[in-house]
Amino acid sequence: MLPDSMFSIEILWLAIGFLGQGLFFGRWLVQWIVSERKAESRMPIAFWYLSLVGGLITLAYAIYRRDPVFIAGQGIGALVYIRNLMLIYRQGSHQHPGPVPSVGKPQ
Repeated sequence: MLPDSMFSIEILWLAIGFLGQGLFFGRWLVQWIVSERKAESRMPIAFWYLSLVGGLITLAYAIYRRDPVFIAGQGIGALVYIRNLMLIYRQGSHQHPGPVPSVGKPQ
């Protein structure tokens, strides 16, 4: 039997884990809604922020759980999200997110 303080910590970490997963899932809802409104595939900047924040929260949960597979996946993902945000701000497209370019199509 776990002491009450240990039980509370476990519940807190489960809540943190679910919060991270919820935010991470929410990015797809945002992307879907924006794309439907524009009638074309869009990747709004909110997608990348939800990816980063949700991923970092989930990473914290994975570190607490000492899960190396989850840690590696979320850690690498965070680097990708940060890099995408850097590219968006570098080109100034954070004000007017455009459609997702098709592969092999000249820009």
